[in-house]
Amino acid sequence: MGLKLPRITRRISPVLLALVVLGPLALAAENAAAPPADSSPADRLPPHIRRLTWFGERADWSPNGRKILFIEKTYGDAFEVELATGIIRPVTHHFYHGGFTRALYLANGDILLSGCRSFDADHPHLNRTEKAELWVLDKSLRKPPVPLGTKCSEGPAVSRSRMPLAWTHVSSQYPDKLPVGVSQILEADIVYENGVPKLANQRLVLDSRDLPFKCTLETQNFVPPDERQLTCSLYGYQGTDVGLLDLATGKVTNLTNSPDEYDEPEGIFPDGRFTLVECDRQNKQGWRNIDIWKLRLDGGGYVERLTFFSEVPGYKASNPVVSDDGHFMAFQLAKTTDEAGVGYGIFVYDFAKAGAAKAGQ
Repeated sequence: MGLKLPRITRRISPVLLALVVLGPLALAAENAAAPPADSSPADRLPPHIRRLTWFGERADWSPNGRKILFIEKTYGDAFEVELATGIIRPVTHHFYHGGFTRALYLANGDILLSGCRSFDADHPHLNRTEKAELWVLDKSLRKPPVPLGTKCSEGPAVSRSRMPLAWTHVSSQYPDKLPVGVSQILEADIVYENGVPKLANQRLVLDSRDLPFKCTLETQNFVPPDERQLTCSLYGYQGTDVGLLDLATGKVTNLTNSPDEYDEPEGIFPDGRFTLVECDRQNKQGWRNIDIWKLRLDGGGYVERLTFFSEVPGYKASNPVVSDDGHFMAFQLAKTTDEAGVGYGIFVYDFAKAGAAKAGQ
């Protein structure tokens, strides 16, 4: 049966009639397309992104790409998840500690940890900066980690093929050595004596006072394949910029040079041509409203935006890392109300599927 209109509507103009009859349908379609107020980006994932865990942050790929190491929560335990089965196992449950903020695979299979001996509940921020130390955990997971005798501000950088280590010191960690506002990037080798890891050949690579501008440094990734360069964050300069540090000369190249924009490098591609960046280019609202972008390391600028989590109010995508074969990216769901690095689950991004979907548009 057709829709029978009252007699009065027969004298209404066609345009007005369309608004009367189709208006509610158009409104319903608009509401269906818009995400509900309490929705999450994880509710509407594209085919090339899948959720791997429902908790966790700061992922790191195993060299064979079969497992991902991650932190349960800031100042929490480290866990490992198998991609094929989804099985999760604890890595740091067998000893007492004050919590960790980083866990990274070393080239020999051991695990580098950054964390503190005991948790200061009254001053939790101290565990992440002033109290954070570097440790090496034996891959057998049968004994406590060995301290390397140095503190570490935020994230260290490790090689995927050798045993060098780069990390940052800030003045709040060593107030007797570094003036307020000064940060330094250091490099050393992890060596073993009678099976016990320690640092050797330690040297200062860069002091922030040697830069022509003021910023706070953080190490990020050795640049493959020769690993003679290191990506680093230049916090506080023009917002934050992406730096490329020559390890031999200490020279820093600014790859983004974007005033009033937040650009922080995170994951490196195995060919050494690109890095992933946490960036607010899409909204210019700062580090709390970032998504993941792909940046050329030759100074050619951004290539593309990879995630769109910040389109949903209250959320962002952060802390990406690329698998050693370059086929996948692991990253985390994060909320704008939390501190940097806090995550709510690990996700896997398939570059091949994403490329096919883009080509088919």
